[in-house]
Amino acid sequence: MPIPDDVTGDEIDKDVRQELMSLPKGLAEEVARNLVMVANLLDEDPEQAYAYSRIALRLASRVAAVREAAGFAAYATGKYTEALAEFRAARRMTGSVELWPVMADCERGMGRPERALAMAGEPEVAKLDKAGQVEMRLVAAGARKDMGQADAAVVTLQGPELASNSIQPWTARLRYAYADALLAVDREAEAREWFAKALEADQGGMTDASDRLAELDGVEFTDAMGDEDAAEAPETAAAVEADADEEPAATEAEAEVESASVEDVQDDKAADDKASDGQGSDDKS
Repeated sequence: MPIPDDVTGDEIDKDVRQELMSLPKGLAEEVARNLVMVANLLDEDPEQAYAYSRIALRLASRVAAVREAAGFAAYATGKYTEALAEFRAARRMTGSVELWPVMADCERGMGRPERALAMAGEPEVAKLDKAGQVEMRLVAAGARKDMGQADAAVVTLQGPELASNSIQPWTARLRYAYADALLAVDREAEAREWFAKALEADQGGMTDASDRLAELDGVEFTDAMGDEDAAEAPETAAAVEADADEEPAATEAEAEVESASVEDVQDDKAADDKASDGQGSDDKS
């Protein structure tokens, strides 16, 4: 896949660059450039990011940073079985537990919220930094909601991090999740309060707290072009109907073959657990 000339590979994190030093220079540069493309495209075009991650993985599958990047690219495209396998591989290579929350969220994505909830109670969580522990709390609350335990999801999110007035990188998301959980149990007044608190902390615009507040307040947004669009609607609808008559039926081309991958992941987990028994408390947070 083409890579712009202005992407040199020097943009990568110094720790990743250090890992790539185990590769021949030319190969390390090629892998680095593909990793930069993954990072650049992950939010705006996850499918393209995934494609670049596969190239990097083919070139350097024994580099932990490459496995981690491949995991996040797969995660962003909803390939949770594949993502979990890559995250586990990266964790075995580094011994770090920092990927534990996203691994648990992959379990949710695979339709196994009970497994995600179990991971939230395992010893690895205590080794996470504060941001990681908050992320784990968010995943656990999501798992509770998946299991139909809306009230328990509210309780799961409560804690000193939620009560703190200090604004941290994770504060807006935590407050937003709490507001959403409150709304799910019909505690609308409290939900509105926490959406407002989320908006106050959301300096980067990572949530839609302002929209949720407006919705609760009954504010309706109108499109200035609305009348013009309405006038054109009959013609547009007729055109769409005509086009639909000419188009072939859609195919189910993008079905994922995940059943085999799940079996691989389970084997991978067994190997991981065996390795963990041998390592004891050597894992670093």
